[in-house]
Amino acid sequence: MKKSLLTCILIAALTAPVLAGENNDLRTLFLNNKARICAINIRTFNAQDINGNEIIDEGEECGNFLNAVERLDEIKDLGFNTLHVLPITPIGRLKALGTAGSVYSAADFWSINPQLVDKNSELNDIEQTRRFVEECHKRNIRVIIDLPSCGAYDLFLTHPELFIKDSRQCSIVPTDWTDVRLLNVGTDKKLNQDVLDTHKKFVDLVLKIGADGIRADVATIKPFTFWQEIIKYTRSKDPEFLFLAEASDSWREPPSLYAVFTPYDKLLQAGFDGYYGSFFNLKDWNAPEFMEHIKFNKKLLDSYKEPKSVILSFSTHDEVSPVLLHGENFSIMISWLNATLPFNAYCIDGFFSGDAYLYPWANTKAENSETDDYSYFVHRGKLDIFNFSRKPGGENENILNNFKKAFEFRIKNSDLITKGEFLELKTDNEKVFAFERNYKNQSVIVIGNLDFKNPQYKITVRVPNVRKKNDFEIIAGNENIKAGNKKIFTDLDNGEIKVLRLIKQRKDL
Repeated sequence: MKKSLLTCILIAALTAPVLAGENNDLRTLFLNNKARICAINIRTFNAQDINGNEIIDEGEECGNFLNAVERLDEIKDLGFNTLHVLPITPIGRLKALGTAGSVYSAADFWSINPQLVDKNSELNDIEQTRRFVEECHKRNIRVIIDLPSCGAYDLFLTHPELFIKDSRQCSIVPTDWTDVRLLNVGTDKKLNQDVLDTHKKFVDLVLKIGADGIRADVATIKPFTFWQEIIKYTRSKDPEFLFLAEASDSWREPPSLYAVFTPYDKLLQAGFDGYYGSFFNLKDWNAPEFMEHIKFNKKLLDSYKEPKSVILSFSTHDEVSPVLLHGENFSIMISWLNATLPFNAYCIDGFFSGDAYLYPWANTKAENSETDDYSYFVHRGKLDIFNFSRKPGGENENILNNFKKAFEFRIKNSDLITKGEFLELKTDNEKVFAFERNYKNQSVIVIGNLDFKNPQYKITVRVPNVRKKNDFEIIAGNENIKAGNKKIFTDLDNGEIKVLRLIKQRKDL
């Protein structure tokens, strides 16, 4: 009897769910700028497009939590240690966009999207989601779950108390997000308890599946005290739980007159660990603007008593593919900036192999749909979040090889990147940026050309600790480079980036 009881206790201990936060280290990783994040849409992540028409037809398999496990070794081998999973909540079908509906149109905040569940498995939806997270953790990959900022029209019909209404008691469509409605969060002085409780249910769901953090979509449209309450509630269960705000220092107003607006700095004060910054504007910046934004973020993040950080949001699911914007060199530049700047690396699924996210059926009529929209609605050049589309990925070997090399460099030189000094270097062209990373006896110099149309020649970079006798290890870019007294002379192609390791002076000269 005692032996049988002991056996039962042992089995129960082995099969019991892991307590929230027991092995979570994501917050510490992020605040030390060591997170290397890939954003994925489970619905497309490992979709099986057998006939190659780039849409998942009847009889083919869209991405789900179980088949997603098949790609995790690839993700690990690429150098990622964190996945940002786009929303996993059920999707609205009324007044929708796309034949599958936007993943950001939440039909509720407390359950799993059935589209992401393998219907042939004996595991239920929670068990399948937990399996995915557990398999990520086995590979030392952390998981961030996306929290949608608004609710679907379907949710408004069943829970109108969660939404703002106009004088005619109609729901509010924020800006051009026609498939969602604005939640009635309340104000700092008086929060809407129903919405607060709904978000606590979301937190409970995320903790139940064992995830390590939340990325809050358009976090700016909820009050300061709302986020304080949600973050406090979550951290009481898992102190290492990460909160990342989709917010930017360039955002100045809410997407609706009916919405509140909490700027990025107040969100950090409310307890968020980090935010997006405005690095997605690199496509339009000159060199001084880029350097100023780096220095701005370093100064901002150092101004808080508790550590804060930022992601290098050059490429997100809201941005047009870098290949489509400025070609191959721009994608390669982003990879090396992700590898050498003192913040958290970030990109989206398919970026690392040069996907342009152009679909032959985009914005055409569809014969079948799971929503009331019978068109393949797509944002041109962006990761598809509206349809059952193909697995992301391009065929550009040069982009892929540079991405792998860049992440390998960041991993091998972790102390240099996360702890090293950042020093802006002066150049003789406003389209060319340069900076140096120094740590102990290591020194790396990065030079990039933000002119994507015209090559620049005879670029001069002023580097205080360079002498004529210095050697350089060329890590990325062409080898046409010479050293002078406190100067570097080089050529740059349009959009080219160079990464150089400074070698100690040669004694033989």
